[in-house]
Amino acid sequence: MMRPRAVDYDLLVLGEINVDLIVNGEDLVPVFGQELLVDDVTLTMGSSSVIFACGAARLGHRVGFVGVVGDDELGYFMLREMRARGVDVSSVIVDPAIKTGITVSLSTPSDRAMLTYAGAIAALRADQVDPRLLDRARHLHVSSYFLQDGLRPGLPALLASARARGLTTSLDPGFDPHETWDSGLHEALRHVDVFLPNEVEGPAIAGTADTGSALETLATRVPVVALKLGAQGAVARRGAEVERATPPPVRVVDTTGAGDSFDAGFIYGYLAGWPLAQTVRLACACGALATRLPGGTNGQPTLEEALAAVGPTA
Repeated sequence: MMRPRAVDYDLLVLGEINVDLIVNGEDLVPVFGQELLVDDVTLTMGSSSVIFACGAARLGHRVGFVGVVGDDELGYFMLREMRARGVDVSSVIVDPAIKTGITVSLSTPSDRAMLTYAGAIAALRADQVDPRLLDRARHLHVSSYFLQDGLRPGLPALLASARARGLTTSLDPGFDPHETWDSGLHEALRHVDVFLPNEVEGPAIAGTADTGSALETLATRVPVVALKLGAQGAVARRGAEVERATPPPVRVVDTTGAGDSFDAGFIYGYLAGWPLAQTVRLACACGALATRLPGGTNGQPTLEEALAAVGPTA
């Protein structure tokens, strides 16, 4: 791994910014024409990219963010909350021509369903990313690849430029709402160091039937691949090395953003130069602990909390 450079940010995140309205209950199956009583409702920060950024900052990383919000109360809510969690939002663009996006998440202890108004989610373009920002960072991360319509066309060149400047790169694809599982992704992966799909996304992108063969296929394209397996933990591969980990036991309240918190833990270990086994264990702990409270960011652990959950092997 390249020796760390003197920079302002450990991580620069390019991503979507939206609010989450989380509806919690044991059995959430709405029916038109009927009223359903729920257990709780929380207005909180949403978006995979923001949850990742906040998780990384909670672990101690210096995080900068580039994205777009509308000139509206939801946008300013997001900027206030991101600042409060230590994320530098000075490069976020406020666009009065569009609305900030919102996701309504119907969340049970075992799963969730989401309804999203995209708004500004797809607005960020690669040409809006100041190249000078790349010189201020060690690592570039992109989440929600398939939702970022404006960013996708220029992303391969932007990732290549980042690597040429000495940054490492990572990408979490997120779910493809069109289920084509490409949209230029395979070209972008040529310039990615760490790929972070889940158990659905990985096989779909690799064109395989199961996670084992997906991991093998993806590892021929990207140096490090970590497949998130939900409650079963994760499996990661670097070259011929394969490591598995399971999450520590927690009382699950809300699974929103657990995968993004996993990503934050994995990238922490990656940038620290940890062994793969230690890295994936930390990532599983971060993902599990994030489910303790409603919202994607409220339960995110500090590094000390995550290490304590991992145990002495870390």
